[in-house]
Amino acid sequence: MQTVVTGMVLFAAPNGESDKRVVILTKERGKITAFARGARRPNSSLLAATNPFAFGTFSVYEGKTAYTLVQAQITNYFRELASSPEEAYYGFYFLELAGYYGQENADETLLLKLLYQSLRALMNPHLDNRLVKAVFELKAMVIQGEYPQMFECVSCKKTEKLSKFVLEKNGVLCEDCCKGRMDGIDLTDSVLYTFQYVISAPPEKLYTFTLTEETLRDFQKIMKKLCRQYQDRNFKSLEVLEEMSSLQGRHLNV
Repeated sequence: MQTVVTGMVLFAAPNGESDKRVVILTKERGKITAFARGARRPNSSLLAATNPFAFGTFSVYEGKTAYTLVQAQITNYFRELASSPEEAYYGFYFLELAGYYGQENADETLLLKLLYQSLRALMNPHLDNRLVKAVFELKAMVIQGEYPQMFECVSCKKTEKLSKFVLEKNGVLCEDCCKGRMDGIDLTDSVLYTFQYVISAPPEKLYTFTLTEETLRDFQKIMKKLCRQYQDRNFKSLEVLEEMSSLQGRHLNV
């Protein structure tokens, strides 16, 4: 039976002499693996549709262990990302992270929306890519239901004077509860509000703000700790970004 799904290609690899194997994050079926026959032939209608970042609708037949891709209608290829190696690798990192969090046979509407909006944000010259990355990471955690408590003190439940983030507590402490503690990261109101906004906002409203350099670095500092805490693998595209950053004499602070 043929099924039409909406999604984005996360990964593509050769299969046999002329076929491709693709991983697609779909709204309706979650993360699926599909085989596209003849997709590597120059005259194939699936040649461009089976490249990473391709977003649209995909007609597939469901098999016992995988799908067969027979047709695609692509509405966005995100070709603009190719104009900048740095932005391209940010994009590949987002695809990797979406693949890490995406589940089979699940409703991944929110994760797909987040991925789409985040790739669009990378192409916005008014947004810092470091901010886009940190927002994407946090919201992906939220969608999976594993994220820190940033709205109330994890100890006494107060919602006022939240002043320190403590990784071991997976959240924030108020001024009273963090007295005498040497661990944790001091929070400014701006950083706290950034976390609260990203956690609560829908994907389409995420990239509507900018941060000062100081606030962005503090936001990144906490996100780096959270990623190490919640993720159990390394991402190749992120390693490439770090190498590119080092060669350019700066650091992405990721």
